[in-house]
Amino acid sequence: MHPVKSVCFLAISSIALAACGQSGGSGSRDSVRVVGSSTVFPFAKAVSEEFARSNSEFKSPLIESTGSGGGIKLFCSGVGADTPDIANASRRMKLSEFEDCQANGVTDVIEIQVGLDGIAFAESKEGLDIALTPKIVYEALAANPYGGEQTNETWADVDPSLPDQPIFVYGPPSTSGTRDALKELVLEPGCDSNPEMKALKEADEDKHQQICTEVRSDGAYVDQGEQDNLIVQKIESNPRAIGVFGYSYLEENSDKVKGLTMNGVEPTYENISNFSYPGARPLYVYVKKAHIDAIPGLAQFLGQWTQMWQNDGPLSKIGLVPSPAEEMEKNRIAATEYTTISADDLK
Repeated sequence: MHPVKSVCFLAISSIALAACGQSGGSGSRDSVRVVGSSTVFPFAKAVSEEFARSNSEFKSPLIESTGSGGGIKLFCSGVGADTPDIANASRRMKLSEFEDCQANGVTDVIEIQVGLDGIAFAESKEGLDIALTPKIVYEALAANPYGGEQTNETWADVDPSLPDQPIFVYGPPSTSGTRDALKELVLEPGCDSNPEMKALKEADEDKHQQICTEVRSDGAYVDQGEQDNLIVQKIESNPRAIGVFGYSYLEENSDKVKGLTMNGVEPTYENISNFSYPGARPLYVYVKKAHIDAIPGLAQFLGQWTQMWQNDGPLSKIGLVPSPAEEMEKNRIAATEYTTISADDLK
């Protein structure tokens, strides 16, 4: 981001935001633009719809499902009308991404945890009813389990107590925050059940990351894109398939599919809120402070989130698990007083 553009941007009125000082980037925008996580998308959409009903003086925000990684990349590309105001994310921003933001002039980033979600493993109502553990999932899906060759073709190959049926899992792509959470919350713990792998993390973190989080590409794991609803449709019609997606999609489609246990724990609202379910994770939105006064309705849109994320609120009715009270208050302050994060917060 050219420094002239940043200076120009901050001086622009809240009525018309012009991307000055950059060729080909001129123009203005009079509505909020949001990109990012497919998991956060339905919640952001619900907030957007209520915002439009309650604030007729503003245009309805544009919400795009690009995946967490793709959304943060767009968000961090610069400041101005031709860049998004908000990035939704189903995992926390990485330090490297924050540094990209800083390098591109996005120096003041507001982080808001809007609630919790879980990575749900699910199957059709007539499915295999497999009891999962992180170790089982890792050995079934890893490209090179524990650094060796992937030879598991059926669930029984992984564990003789499981069905003698082919491993077939629909899941999110590498750009998705759900995939990142799958790696961090399930695959890595499964890999680290092996003492040698746990020791490798200390000795060679990059090699550990590769062995523990790289997913097989031989057809046992099928990347189904950023549309979690498509995964639901796929497993509903295939009793031998398992799907991986955000808990909210399991809640929304509980009449069509059923959740699978992880370490004997059901993927339920209560088990995610108390973190007893291994796939529980926080959900975030990241906001450019420089855009707050420049984009009409942005401040009000953030305020709308705080009115809808509470216990028994509108978002909980569509699958969002509210944050604990102390965390919720901390993030209400971030959403209304625009407190920013630093690199140290992400270390």
